[in-house]
Amino acid sequence: MATAGKVIKCRAAVAWEPSKPLVMEEIEVAPPQAHEIRIKIVATGVCHTDLYHLFEGKHKDGFPCVLGHEGAGIVESVGSEVTKFNPGDKVIPLFISQCGQCRFCKSPKTNLCEKGWASDRYDVMSESDTRFTCKGKKVLQFMGTSTFSEYTVVNEIAVAKIHPSAPLDKVCLLGCGVATGYGAALNTAKVEPGSTCAVFGLGAVGLAAVMGCKNAGAKRIIAIDINPTKYEKAKVFGATEFVNPKDHNKPISQVLYEMTNGGVDFSLECVGSVAVMRSALESCVKGWGVSVLVGWTDMDDFAARPIQLIAGRTWKGSLFGGFKSKDGVPKLVNEYLEKKVKLDEFVTHNMTLAQVNDAIQLMKTGDCIRSVLSVALQ
Repeated sequence: MATAGKVIKCRAAVAWEPSKPLVMEEIEVAPPQAHEIRIKIVATGVCHTDLYHLFEGKHKDGFPCVLGHEGAGIVESVGSEVTKFNPGDKVIPLFISQCGQCRFCKSPKTNLCEKGWASDRYDVMSESDTRFTCKGKKVLQFMGTSTFSEYTVVNEIAVAKIHPSAPLDKVCLLGCGVATGYGAALNTAKVEPGSTCAVFGLGAVGLAAVMGCKNAGAKRIIAIDINPTKYEKAKVFGATEFVNPKDHNKPISQVLYEMTNGGVDFSLECVGSVAVMRSALESCVKGWGVSVLVGWTDMDDFAARPIQLIAGRTWKGSLFGGFKSKDGVPKLVNEYLEKKVKLDEFVTHNMTLAQVNDAIQLMKTGDCIRSVLSVALQ
């Protein structure tokens, strides 16, 4: 590539400050350093976690930044000591690294990694170091990825090389939302054949959780959302029933208790609301019910009565669906290519990077499942 070793000037959507619209700017992207990869981003999804940082977390030290963490692209150039990636490779940047060396990477019990922003900067949601500048100012790389830019630079421990025939405008969704929900059902909840499941929240993560429950062999999959238009979509992914909490004058946990003879075997909270997390736990059957927190939030404490757990329920959390990122994402891409995992059905809007604020508004109002933005030309 003619640009290798040089600063690239390109378009990016910059979040200068919290709660404000993103601004299309020309930014400078420095060449990759040792163990880094510069990626041309072809497509990116817009995920609720982008909105969380912009409108809820709003940590002053997390701006200015380039948001976006659900992207796919092509390697433009590699830094020194990078041996497993070459220019032209199709890749997905990862917001969870997998160094392969730390105690977490070496353990089969978790997909966490001690390297990267996620080890100690959950509040700011980015590393202090960045390869971006704009108008003479340092611009942070959100979740280490920043896919709302035509080019980004990512450490090789947070990049997955994927099948060369994979359509980037579809498999980008495996960079966050779909992998998160799907894996929460399969890897974290460990949904069992013949079981009864409840999924709270039918955005992309929740619908992916529904798909995970179905692929695990669940018999009943109860989809729960306050937006009745989501039911038809949920059926596509395997939901067998739909409940709108607004249709009932009693707590949703009581509704599910009565529907299921005492509660569901597995529940997944895919909203990011501590109140819904409690409802999801209380919807589980005593003795063996498992409830998984999937929705991302770090704003409020959650609460429940101790007897809920003493009586045998399990409450656990899931990050990126429990997938070890560099290992898991290429396999998920292959499963999509083999038609074992759905992706196309999540995409309700195709837009351009310049329309990112419109895509954010669609997500705020719940009028989309996933908007995919075309970023740079392939």
